[in-house]
Amino acid sequence: MPRIPHLPMLLALLTCSVPSLRAQTPPVQLTAAEDHQRLMDALHITALRPGADAHDPASPHAVNYDESKANPDTTLPDPLILNDGKKVTTAKQWWSQRRPELVEIFDREIVGRVPAQTPKVTWQIASTSNDTVDGIPAITKHLVGHVDNSAYPAITVDMKVTLTTPAAAKGPVPVILEYTFENYPRPPLKPGAAAPPPPPPPAGPSWKQQLLAKGWGYALFEPNTLQADNGAGLTQGIIGLCNHGQPRKPDDWGTLRAWAWGGSRILDYFETDKSVDAKQVGVEGHSRFGKTALVAMAYEPRFAIAYISSSGAGGAQLARRHFGEQLENVAAPGEYHWMAGNYIKYAALTPTEIPVSSLPVDMHELIALCAPRPVFIGGGATTGDGWADARGTFLAEVGAAPVYRLLGKHDLGTTAYPAIETPLIAGDLAFRQHSGGHTPAPNWPTFLTFASRYIKSPPSAATHPAPGS
Repeated sequence: MPRIPHLPMLLALLTCSVPSLRAQTPPVQLTAAEDHQRLMDALHITALRPGADAHDPASPHAVNYDESKANPDTTLPDPLILNDGKKVTTAKQWWSQRRPELVEIFDREIVGRVPAQTPKVTWQIASTSNDTVDGIPAITKHLVGHVDNSAYPAITVDMKVTLTTPAAAKGPVPVILEYTFENYPRPPLKPGAAAPPPPPPPAGPSWKQQLLAKGWGYALFEPNTLQADNGAGLTQGIIGLCNHGQPRKPDDWGTLRAWAWGGSRILDYFETDKSVDAKQVGVEGHSRFGKTALVAMAYEPRFAIAYISSSGAGGAQLARRHFGEQLENVAAPGEYHWMAGNYIKYAALTPTEIPVSSLPVDMHELIALCAPRPVFIGGGATTGDGWADARGTFLAEVGAAPVYRLLGKHDLGTTAYPAIETPLIAGDLAFRQHSGGHTPAPNWPTFLTFASRYIKSPPSAATHPAPGS
């Protein structure tokens, strides 16, 4: 008589093999620590190197802000060397050979792969309002992007976006899409703790005011409505929806790549909205959303320009630098969800240590994937924004320069780090370090000066002087 499989095992096999049963299975519930350990086990990692400690200067792992100790390994992978060791010498080789190689490495090892099939997003204008933004009349559409969940109804995903354009516009206008911290969920306060005071308003016109005064518009995307910013949410949101509530494989997309995918879906909507010039849409983000904006720019060719602010490790900062935030911080349970599971192996300590220097790519090559389109990268002074390592992002732009030059574009024009507050905006790669701390606000005027070389307001668009300018 044949042996009958154990009933729970049989049910599990049926669930995995029958789509209708799989669709009815609720999402797996794991804490971030549990999911992180699951990936470590899958990668045969027993321990990770600790990240930089930003809170205890006496710690043996205290964060480094000493430039003389910042570069234990200064050798960067050459973005123009093919996997077989041959040199890329033509634009055709870049597009047909080297760029696809780099995309494959970033997909597999760094940001993760988008599934071959992703659900359709249907856009709805939930409401429209006539607003006055810092004295400038504007029209705001409140958009909801309904993600098709028919393949797995246990998870519902609705993207939230607002689109604001000048009321005086006579036709489609350029738009800057911001990955916004507005309405971003904050961790709960400790018992008895007082809520922190709101940040002071920026000096001078707000960035929204500056855009509307030029006759441009802006859009605000709440990324957490697409995918939660934590490891426990990886079996929910768009990642969980595509995985039918199951945990990720080591090369599945992380949160940065999912948020970037959301930016592409917003562009899909903009191509249908007559108030938007969809060929003149830029992308901007700060901090973790600076990382996101860089990934979005690298993977989505329809974005015309990018402003990447204080993006740090996992963003525009070179992983091979020992300054501020480190790869080991991003690989830890609090941030690993941003990246592919494979990323954490580069923080492995034992028994199969893989040093950061063995990364097959570094973040200068993510910037190179944006070429030939213009990219502005900024950050604050070490006092107040050292965690994001502005110099490390400058060096990454220097590392991306050969690709821009190969494609007939202009780089930063120097390899020497500029004095603080000095704009480098004459080329197609641009940079400025400000003294205003961990904020994108001080660099907005410089970015808009840079962007105005590429993004043009329609002649019919009425513009207004920004109050206080």
